[in-house]
Amino acid sequence: MRLSFLLHNAYGIGGTIRTTFNLAEALAERHDVEIVSVFRHRDEPTMGAPAGVTMKHLVDLRRKSPGYDGDDPLAKRPAKVFPRGDGRHKQYSRLTDLRIGAHLESLDADVVIGTRPGLNVHIARQAPRGVVRIAQEHLTLDSHGYRLRREIGHRYAVLDAITTVTEADARAYRERLDLPGVRVEAVPNSVPAPKVPPADSRAKWVVAAGRLTRVKRYDVLVEAFAKVVAVRPDWRLRIYGSGDATGNEKKALRALIEERGLHNHVFLMGTVNPLEPEWVKGSVAAVTSTLESFGMTIVEAMRCGLPVVSTDCPHGPGEIIDDRADGLLVPVGDVDAFAAALLELIQDDELRRRTGQAALAASARFDPVRIAERHEALFAELVARGARRRGSGAVREALHRGRSALYDGAYSLRYVAADVIRRGKKST
Repeated sequence: MRLSFLLHNAYGIGGTIRTTFNLAEALAERHDVEIVSVFRHRDEPTMGAPAGVTMKHLVDLRRKSPGYDGDDPLAKRPAKVFPRGDGRHKQYSRLTDLRIGAHLESLDADVVIGTRPGLNVHIARQAPRGVVRIAQEHLTLDSHGYRLRREIGHRYAVLDAITTVTEADARAYRERLDLPGVRVEAVPNSVPAPKVPPADSRAKWVVAAGRLTRVKRYDVLVEAFAKVVAVRPDWRLRIYGSGDATGNEKKALRALIEERGLHNHVFLMGTVNPLEPEWVKGSVAAVTSTLESFGMTIVEAMRCGLPVVSTDCPHGPGEIIDDRADGLLVPVGDVDAFAAALLELIQDDELRRRTGQAALAASARFDPVRIAERHEALFAELVARGARRRGSGAVREALHRGRSALYDGAYSLRYVAADVIRRGKKST
């Protein structure tokens, strides 16, 4: 099969980029695979190009490049196809509308896979009939605002399938959206086996990783670790990850660490790539999030042989961790419970060793080869089904395009009316 992934920016850093690269590389062993990056801001992918995969880009943001697109007048005008509800909307423009549309119109592939809602909408509206169209959800339906959920509910009706990374999110798509004829399948993200030997459970380090954002609740982790240190001052904590542009979360964490007198026990390590060599320096991993659309860091830690203490937050941890077998699940936001769970593993060397080995074995189910096989089976089935039902598909799409014209008209009128009201308020 010829497979084409559409990605926001393959040259940055992020979980969606990492899992797309993992999947594409595994599929490229048997198929013709390309990754098309809407944006390109550097010469080489920060996370390393996946082997055997063709890399393309649509908009060049490299200032020294002969093809630099940053000065194109269309790049200054807001996008009309990329939905406003997608958090990346400000980065898209009339130029991206045209480039993505032209790319999809000329697409030479059996399957096209979008990797965020805004790009999935482009595929639904612009990909040619006859190409299997798949929307990947790397976050969750609940994490999107009302405006984007409304657009998803309408535009996704002509897609062939939606894949989510958890079964909980797949249920939300099936039960809350009216998408007859659209397959919804839960297929988790993949994580390759690390290139370093697994942790041996003897190091007195707890390790956490992820962006320094409020949803990760590293304040809960620091408070819990203060209780750990009171019992086991020989253990320490490393937190890997960068903060947002303001740096406020990092400043708040530093202040909390100083306030609790943990400057010799808790360390903010910044961003490290690859992370595997850092995971294996620890013996326990920690996740204190209030929400995890999947939980890539949980799987990464388990693949390195670490048991994970995690909050049992929506949606991923409970589908990844087998509580008390290969990790521990605790209530969200409960500092005492989290500290107790950490101490349970810290104080019991045999339990820590046993759960670490169980985590290493259980996490093999997330190997890219196994995950690629699940995607491959879905793609092949949809390609075969599409070949059998071209006629009925044309009818379904014609009806949807008629409804889309009405939807777009109502959508435009609503924003015109809102703009008139807004201008009127400014003039009074």
